[in-house]
This record gives sequence, structure tokens and C-alpha cells, in this order.
Amino acid sequence: MARLDVAALRHRDFALFLTGQFLWTSAMQIQFVALGWLIYDLTGSPFYLGLIGLLEFLPSFVLALVTGHVADRLDRRRIVLVGVGAELAVAVALVAFSLGEIMPVGVILTAALVFGIARAIATPAARALMPNLMPREHFASAVAWSSSSWQVANIGAPALGGFLYALSPSAAFIGTAAGVAGAMTTTFVMRGRPVTQTSEPTDLASVIAGLTLIFRHKLLLGAISLDLFAVLFSGAVALLPVFAKDVLMVGPEGLGILKSATGIGAVHTALFLTQRPLKRHVGRRMFLAVGLFGMGVVAFGLSTHFWLSFAILVVLGAADMVSVYVRGTLVPLATPDALRGRVVAVETVFIGASNELGAFVAGSGAALIGAVPAVVIGGGLTLLVTVLWSQLFPSLRKVDRFDDAAAG
Repeated sequence: MARLDVAALRHRDFALFLTGQFLWTSAMQIQFVALGWLIYDLTGSPFYLGLIGLLEFLPSFVLALVTGHVADRLDRRRIVLVGVGAELAVAVALVAFSLGEIMPVGVILTAALVFGIARAIATPAARALMPNLMPREHFASAVAWSSSSWQVANIGAPALGGFLYALSPSAAFIGTAAGVAGAMTTTFVMRGRPVTQTSEPTDLASVIAGLTLIFRHKLLLGAISLDLFAVLFSGAVALLPVFAKDVLMVGPEGLGILKSATGIGAVHTALFLTQRPLKRHVGRRMFLAVGLFGMGVVAFGLSTHFWLSFAILVVLGAADMVSVYVRGTLVPLATPDALRGRVVAVETVFIGASNELGAFVAGSGAALIGAVPAVVIGGGLTLLVTVLWSQLFPSLRKVDRFDDAAAG
């Protein structure tokens, strides 16, 4: 039996980072189940599910260049603390409203917007910080461990959120607040890391330097935009409350189980990658994984059986994990440390567009033509994007080893 590769975990601050990420992700997944079920129950409209996604995405889009620039100038740990602290304040406010048994739709939408602002502040700094927490030779393994932690939270937390919500909405929001508080604590006890300083002036060219690098670097542009356009049309996860309630005929507990399914597939894949990291043909394998993801979305849209839908979501999670692992390793390695915050901030916009904006596209499509046609058509468009991008970015498809993309 192969020995477990724990070299990255021996670095104290990375272990704290991993713990904080697990707690934060758990909190956000509980929130996803609670807010999604609550607003769909209040309105009966899938459009509002998409609107929550749009409100969480807009701050990243508007603030990306600023937050990325700040992440390359100031202590990234402190920036993360500011963002997580704002999320904690919102989580506590949701607890207060739910205990008062008054939760207007406007409060839910406002909470989604503030969560989006907080995430726009914290995410670029957190993702730019992670490569500095261990030697480069441990980074690919650290990405797999980070993805494993994220996906373990995706397995247990949604189901926990569903059961907590079944007890009461306030129980679910208390769970969110507890997770965010734990993440803030682990971040606080980490050591700060000085940012690599450069002599470049603080002007417009400096602010947009990350965006400029992405558009000049075909590998970066291909990897980031593939995720954007492939996932943008595949909003099956965003519509899970609709499928759970109207297609599969299950309650919030069933929604939590379905939301956990992608995490089950992803975490097993991520743990496998910690022991057997991809060493060859990484670009081609990413394209194959995205294509499998698109086929899975089509199958999910056509399924009317709960456990078949669950199994399909497990496959979706596994395929997505391979794509996340490859992109999550390639992009930081291909980016100089002095620009990493700005590049990650722009990448966060692309990822946010593929998830939160994708949720808005899915919700709007479901409101117009129905949830099932919207998901099936979206999965077909993902397959089309995969084929087109493999031709538009042959350098990405032909990447053999991760070291081939490493920046100096």
C-alpha cells in the first residue's frame, strides 16, 4: 500500500490554511442549502435562485482589479481576515432575522450581495497566499489536499445544512456563523507573509497588469476561459432546489444529499490525486474531464430518479475535480508571485462568472423554458465549448507536465 503523502501538511501555516478553508467551505455550503431552499419556498420562482448567484458574482466583477492590486501590495493574511470578518457579520445578522421569524426576500438578497463583496475581498488574497505556504515541490500535492478539504466539506456540509434547516432556518444560519468564526480564528493565528515587492509604480498599467498577462499568455487565457464558458452553461447545481422539490419530489434533506454528491465524487478523486498526482498529458486530461462534465450535465437533466441523479452528480464532481486540479496547479505556477494576486483576482471573476453568473443564466433559462430543458441545453453547450477550446488553444491541450508552465 502506498504511503500517504503528507509533506505539504507538515507546514504549519498551510495546515491552518487548510483547516480554515474546510470550515469556511462548510459554512458556505450550509448557507447555500438554507438560502436556496428558503427563497425558493418563499417565491416559488427559480429566477430568484439565479438572482442570488448574480448578486454574489457582481462584486467580484466590479472589484477584481482593485482587490487583486491590493493583494499584491499588502499582507494577504490581513486582507483575508477583513473579508471573512464581513462574512461573519452577515451570518450573525441572518441568525438574528431567522430567530425573529421574519426573513423578507430583500434581506436574503442583501445577504447574498454582502457575501459576494466579502468574497471578492478575501478570495484573491487567499489564493495568492497559498503558494507561499510551502516549497514549490510540494505545491501540486498541496493543491490536491486543498481540493480534498474543499470537497470533503462539500460532502458533509450540504447534508448537514439540509438537516439543520429541517430543524429550523435559524439552526442552519447558526451553523454558517460557527463555521465562518472558526475560519477567521485559524486565519488569525497564521503568520503573515511579506509580498514580493517590485519597483513598478501604482498606475493604471500596474492595476491591470494581471489582466494584461492573462491575455498575453495563451496558456493562462485558455485554462481560465475554458472554465468560464464550460461551466457558465452548466447550471445543474444552481437548480438543485428546483429538481429536488419539483422533479425528484424530495425535501430539504434530499436537497442536502444531492448537493453532497458532487463532493463525494470530487473528494475521492482529489485524494487519489494526492497519492498519484498527474505527471503527464495534464492538458489533454483537463479537456477530457470537462467533456465528461458536459455529458454528465445532460444526463442529470434527463434523470427522474433520485439515486440515479445522485450517481450522475458523483461523476460530475469527479470530472470537475480533475479540471480544478489541473487549472489550480497550472495557473499559480505560470504566474510570477508579484502578479499572482492580480491574476487570481481576474481568474476569480472568470470562476465567479462560471458559477454565480452561471446560476443566474440557469435560473433565467429555467424560468423561461423549464428546468429540464435549460440543464440539457446547457450541458450540450459545455460539450461544444470543450471541442472549440481544444482547437483554439492547442498549447493548453498539449501541455505535458506542470513544470512546463512554471514561471521563473
